[in-house]
Amino acid sequence: MKTILKIILCLLIVSLKGYAQNLHPKRLPNIIYIYADDLGYAETGPYGQKKIRTPNLDKLAKEGMKFTQHYTATPVCAPARCMLMTGKHGGHSYIRGNYEMGGFPDSLEGGQMPLPERTFTIPVMLKKAGYVSALTGKWGLGMNNSTGSPLKQGFDYYYGYLDQKQAHNFYPSHLWENDLKVSLDNPYINVHRPLDSTNATDKDFEYYKGRTYSQDMITKKAIQFINKQGKKPFFLYMPYNIPHVSLQVPDAYTNKYVGQFKEQPYYGQQGYAPAKYPYSTYAAMITYLDEQIGIIMAEIKKLGLDNDTIIMFSSDNGTTFNGGVNAKFFNSVDGMKGLKMDVFEGGIREPFIARWPGKIPANTTSDFISVQFDMMATFAEIAGVETNNTDGISLLPTLLGKNEKQQQREYIYWEYPEKGGQLAIRMGNWKGVRLNLWKDLNNPWMIFNLKNDRNETEDLSSQHPELAKRFDEIVKKEHQVSHINEWEFLESKMKKN
Repeated sequence: MKTILKIILCLLIVSLKGYAQNLHPKRLPNIIYIYADDLGYAETGPYGQKKIRTPNLDKLAKEGMKFTQHYTATPVCAPARCMLMTGKHGGHSYIRGNYEMGGFPDSLEGGQMPLPERTFTIPVMLKKAGYVSALTGKWGLGMNNSTGSPLKQGFDYYYGYLDQKQAHNFYPSHLWENDLKVSLDNPYINVHRPLDSTNATDKDFEYYKGRTYSQDMITKKAIQFINKQGKKPFFLYMPYNIPHVSLQVPDAYTNKYVGQFKEQPYYGQQGYAPAKYPYSTYAAMITYLDEQIGIIMAEIKKLGLDNDTIIMFSSDNGTTFNGGVNAKFFNSVDGMKGLKMDVFEGGIREPFIARWPGKIPANTTSDFISVQFDMMATFAEIAGVETNNTDGISLLPTLLGKNEKQQQREYIYWEYPEKGGQLAIRMGNWKGVRLNLWKDLNNPWMIFNLKNDRNETEDLSSQHPELAKRFDEIVKKEHQVSHINEWEFLESKMKKN
């Protein structure tokens, strides 16, 4: 009889324990997504960089998973951010290019085309699961007085740049915090004013240096947000504007590299702020960014949140081609073709590292073909909420090392209306590229086999007309007419066909 009572008691305890766990499920993980700006595929240690030191990203990769075939949704700032936030590709996205408003001076700050009201964004989605969301960094999807304000797009808090043009200056006169302009201890600096190379002095270069470095403030505000959340799950989106030019960083960081490179002063002849040591400054900016990532990682560890926090790192597009940056010198895109604004691999293939102790296998590499608009579906599965007609797929099975459960895709689609009008499709190891479509809608596909030719040097289109035909079918399926003519370069051809 005693034995039977013991069994009944044990079953009751197990049942009550299970019921309590259902009432109080294990806490949802925090999600921190760190987004670099114009950082090339190979400009950090985990991706083979030899000249620039990134010890914290090295650690992040060692403790997490590194992706080798991860892509941005488009090769330039504002649309990449829109597609990341909304889970859409270039043929469906509301914002498809850098549609600038206003001007460069503070008095003309106007931002970019704003997201419309009731846009389904990642923070809107995560709110359904009880997440608190914050943005610290560069937004580029609307000003404070527009429908694109982060507060109207699901974020509970934001601090940083609203206008991408203002973000060309790392020592701005002000930043934005919850729709309010916050002054910084910096004079107004015209970062697009070049110097005369024949008589420029050290004092002239000093003009482009301020007192309060914006990225310092962005990190501090992120730390404050993390500390305020307690046990509430949070989503923290951290789009730093490093290493996008202008070449500006505190001297203490530049001095770590001065003397290591053979370099000449940059006087602003290719736009953006002059810099006495352009290569050293560029390397220093990436090392500075790496240090900020280390600060975030240390804070998460200090608060005992390591096992409850996913930290991800990527970049919005490939390395830039102006402002004193030399992508060839740093082997920034690892020999791949193209840079920022190109749909070739160098413009769209990005670093992607994810760390979640105890969940994501440490020191692992994935060659799964993925894209940034997959983040919405990935976060949805993590949080247990539904998406809203996203173009992406969840990467959670791959992240957890459960490759057999990973949903597969037939292709990834890129549509980019700038730099002549461009298309690209990745289908397995095959990639199709079409260029200059504003000028000639009949320009043919270039077709590359990325398995054997990652650098896209040999066009195999004459050997594979069946692929060109399939790519045309995909374009017809994936393209939706844009709401503005400036981005609509395909519709007239599609009507003819």
